[in-house]
Amino acid sequence: MFTSRDEYWMKQALALAERAKQANEVPVGVVIVLNDDLIAEGFNCPISTRDPTAHAEIVALRKAAEKIGNYRLLNTTLYVTLEPCIMCAGAMVHARIKRLVYGAADPKAGAIVSMSGMLDLSYLNHRVEHTGGLMAAECGEILSNFFRERR
Repeated sequence: MFTSRDEYWMKQALALAERAKQANEVPVGVVIVLNDDLIAEGFNCPISTRDPTAHAEIVALRKAAEKIGNYRLLNTTLYVTLEPCIMCAGAMVHARIKRLVYGAADPKAGAIVSMSGMLDLSYLNHRVEHTGGLMAAECGEILSNFFRERR
């Protein structure tokens, strides 16, 4: 199901989640990979940017599109530490992400399997392959610790 390269890239995403945590943002990190090369990365920053769309996935998608000079990110894999929300899932469809790998499930707002099957809707014109649970304990722990410390 997951490869050692998947684990490598998720560890990179976790490092970005740590950067978000240090910036007092919800600790979610993303990397986007094409042909096993990093093309973009991002972490949550809606608080510091005062931008409700500045989720880690959106930040990374924008950077990836800029880097390759196309909004269609064909044949890419997006690794993210938390199950994406509906906004981010929709953006992945529009970007034509090939594969999504996520860490922890999000039982409150996860749009992949937890609260919705957004990527499996029959009317969508693109299918994003998706698999969750990679390093779920580590990905969930950084979030749990963040919210525990804030209480």
